[in-house]
Amino acid sequence: MTAIDDRETVCLDAGLLSEATARDYLALLKPRVMSLVVFTAFAGLMLAPGHLHPVLAVVAILCITVGAGASGALNMWYDADIDRVMTRTARRPIPAGRIRPGEALGFGLTLSAFSVAILGLAVNWLSAGLLAFTIFFYAVIYTMWLKRSTPQNIVIGGAAGAFPPMIGWACVTGGVSLESIVLFLIIFLWTPAHFWALALFKMKDYEAVGVPMMPNVCGEATTKTQILVYAVLTAAVGVAPAAIGLSSPVYGVFAALLGAVFVWLSVKVKHMPDGDKAMVPAKKLFGYSILYLFVIFAALMIDRLAQALMTGAWA
Repeated sequence: MTAIDDRETVCLDAGLLSEATARDYLALLKPRVMSLVVFTAFAGLMLAPGHLHPVLAVVAILCITVGAGASGALNMWYDADIDRVMTRTARRPIPAGRIRPGEALGFGLTLSAFSVAILGLAVNWLSAGLLAFTIFFYAVIYTMWLKRSTPQNIVIGGAAGAFPPMIGWACVTGGVSLESIVLFLIIFLWTPAHFWALALFKMKDYEAVGVPMMPNVCGEATTKTQILVYAVLTAAVGVAPAAIGLSSPVYGVFAALLGAVFVWLSVKVKHMPDGDKAMVPAKKLFGYSILYLFVIFAALMIDRLAQALMTGAWA
């Protein structure tokens, strides 16, 4: 019986009291992923034209944070069977037995409903609808369908992580624009190179649970080529805010330099020998990719602030 089929074994006796602590419930929300979601959502809110009352801005960010955490909880609930096999996820609260699957499901659904309803009532229903779609896309489309059915899982599923800046933008403007789509595309195109770099040095984990990640299904060579392609696309779209007037030429030059490093590290991965056990280039790319995304969005916000200070008004 495979780890994927043996979902029953991750369930604890319903009669037992949960041993979960506040830290376990926090872990269920995937705080590291949540931090990236919150950061990019705040960037979208800050970069959007117009103004949102500070209290409503705080409410919006809190709702997006809770919605992101809800997605993480639902993901962990469904993936508990494979999480207990993979080395990097075996100590998560559900496979470790500290939280029952039913508790995680109820927690995730409650947070989902709460975050969407409050965002709609307090801010606007377009942003709430986008948040609801993001939760659904991550929990159902990606986690329950794409992740276990296609090596393109992370390409399509990456859309879920790309929506937060668009949601932040919609909170302020009540709409979607070319600028918010560019912010979406930066994350969407960044995700495959980022995640496949991880998948290269975690191939055995994914093979053990039967998840069809690109390196396991298509081989290392194809994966390395795809990483390079997406790195080039990411570098190009990273400069796009300067081209459409969302940021200044100074940002454009800085983003081009960051993108050049991204591409250079991807070339290093491309030339990494198949079967390399250490996979140092892949690990370096994975680490840099996280830094790249944070710095790109930080640079966008700093650039906007600098422009506002120079003009004496918040554009």
